[in-house]
Amino acid sequence: MPETTPRAPRGPSGLAFGGDYNPEQWPRDVWDEDARLMREAGVNLVSVGIFAWSLLEPAPGAHEFGWLDDVLDLLHANGVRVDLGTPTVAPPAWFYRAHPDALPVTADGTRFSFGSRGAICHSNADYRAAAADITTRLAERYADHPALAMWHVHNEYGVPVSACYCDSCAAHFRRWLARTYDSVDALNEAWGTAFWGQRYASFAEIDPPRATPTVGNPAQALDYRRFADATLRENFVMERDILHRLAPGVPVTTNFMTALSQCDSVDYWAWGREVDVVTNDHYLITDGRRTHVNLAMAADLTRSVAGGAPWLLLEHSTSGVNWQPRNPAKAPGQMARNSLAHVARGSEGALFFQWRQSRRGAEKFHSAMLPHGGTDTRVWREVVELGAAVEALGAVRGTRTEADVAVLWDWQSWWAQNLQWHPSEDHDPRERADAFYEALYDRHLTVDFAHPEADLSAYPLVVVPALYLMTEAAGANLRDYVENGGTLVVSYFSGIVDEHDAVHDGPVPGPLRDVLGLTVEEFNPLPAGGGVRLRGPGGAELTGDVWTEFVVPRGAETVWTYTDGLVARRPAVTRNRLGRGTAWYLSTRLAPAALDVLLGAAAEDARIAPRAALPRDVEVVRRSGDSGSYLFAVNHTASDAKVPLEAPGTELLTVERAAGRLAVPAEAVRVVRLDG
Repeated sequence: MPETTPRAPRGPSGLAFGGDYNPEQWPRDVWDEDARLMREAGVNLVSVGIFAWSLLEPAPGAHEFGWLDDVLDLLHANGVRVDLGTPTVAPPAWFYRAHPDALPVTADGTRFSFGSRGAICHSNADYRAAAADITTRLAERYADHPALAMWHVHNEYGVPVSACYCDSCAAHFRRWLARTYDSVDALNEAWGTAFWGQRYASFAEIDPPRATPTVGNPAQALDYRRFADATLRENFVMERDILHRLAPGVPVTTNFMTALSQCDSVDYWAWGREVDVVTNDHYLITDGRRTHVNLAMAADLTRSVAGGAPWLLLEHSTSGVNWQPRNPAKAPGQMARNSLAHVARGSEGALFFQWRQSRRGAEKFHSAMLPHGGTDTRVWREVVELGAAVEALGAVRGTRTEADVAVLWDWQSWWAQNLQWHPSEDHDPRERADAFYEALYDRHLTVDFAHPEADLSAYPLVVVPALYLMTEAAGANLRDYVENGGTLVVSYFSGIVDEHDAVHDGPVPGPLRDVLGLTVEEFNPLPAGGGVRLRGPGGAELTGDVWTEFVVPRGAETVWTYTDGLVARRPAVTRNRLGRGTAWYLSTRLAPAALDVLLGAAAEDARIAPRAALPRDVEVVRRSGDSGSYLFAVNHTASDAKVPLEAPGTELLTVERAAGRLAVPAEAVRVVRLDG
């Protein structure tokens, strides 16, 4: 990307506030009211045109830009900048009539129909040409428009279709494989095609991993996940490069969905290197869990994808959503608390889907900044209050969130882990990541996520919740980290296979053997509902479930031992000193309280001071930069809380001085600019 491209939307001098704006859904006389109410709410950035291809090009080659001209001119006149979409997520009906083979095909051969969104074969040449054309025409027309702050390419790549299995994709896959492997012999070796007689004589014999009588080749399936992700990214890069060429100096983004399991088909480490500004969509999953913990996790992960730099929350909801089995409203004050929790963890503002709640279509029951009930509603009043709060926090723009620990995270490892025929279907790598993150959150530790091969030297503690696929380079990286004084915690079924889903040569856990000081002779998953007990220092007992292993220490000391089951009297948790550091290994799934005990012991090794003075569910996060140091305190509880301050300062939302202990009312947020 050009070095001169901004890393933030052009225009807003403080934090961004606004949301998706879809004026095409409304009569022209509503637009003036929208502009007036945007001013009242403090909106300074909206996303426009994301689903407007059929209106911009109602027939092949016949373009109608006049309505969009009016929208951008109106927004500019009212001080609102525009994140302008390329509408390539929703080609028009006429396009599919002319090119029905651009509709994607499932692995079992079903071709989807037109009538929703994102129904695209990304290998299709006609789609690529049409997407390039509409993107070019938008850039030529609006590159110099004064309202333009940023380009928004496509929408939520990978949702709802991440992979197509049609003949166009088969041909594209073969070309991708030919570039990836030096020869078909190298592919046969990587895929282990000697198993079940799958050997190929040429790339021309290879198809996508379509429906088979029983389990297919896992290495082929893993490569197809990589290919599908790379194909989506090819199309993003194509549009991005057009925009860079025709609109130099305007940043280009696309909205990620980093922590939602619905979007685990995208390797955001790779995507983060391609966008000018990392943006994210986040929606609360209301399944009974503590939703604010997943929110914090999403924000931390998005910041990590951005390399620690500020990012932007491009979509979340003012209240309930419409696509879950049950969609409760947000409680009074929750919208502001959620929004500012994202800001605490690095977002340069808070935007919503959407500005005005739709009356028609699939998302008419999704909440919006301006609800069906209009301005005489609780949601609207809270939107106006939040707009003022976001404006008051403008000084934090450009600062960075400070992290305490790192958690290793690798989408490609998840792809491999979620293939078929593993020792236990009860082991869920995403559940383990959530559990370890929640345990660290409850210890009031701010998390950076890191790729397994990234530089980890800045972190006193690194946690590996689930890393089934691990390269030799990643293993060497972790060994160097521990030898140089780091503290490492590794959970079970990690370091098992290489990048081709082949079990590492030698005893498990492959590249982790030396750093952990042990081998695993055999996995022993537990029956459904089964549990296991562990005994450790001073006779303390822990409990686990799902998984156990036959662990053989080879230099590591045993800290906790199994007391029952096939693994009774064998090591359950070990600790290995290597160089100046320490590596812990956990061979079962610990219950939350037991996991906290383990992480407490590891944190002590890492010399991380306990933060017992902070109440549960009161998160304290710090952002720092040239403009100063800012302490965010977010109280998710129904009780008032007090948070210790290391220095006096000014609370930005109340403009009051604070010193000693900061009072944070129930379900409220306080932000202190610390003196000095």
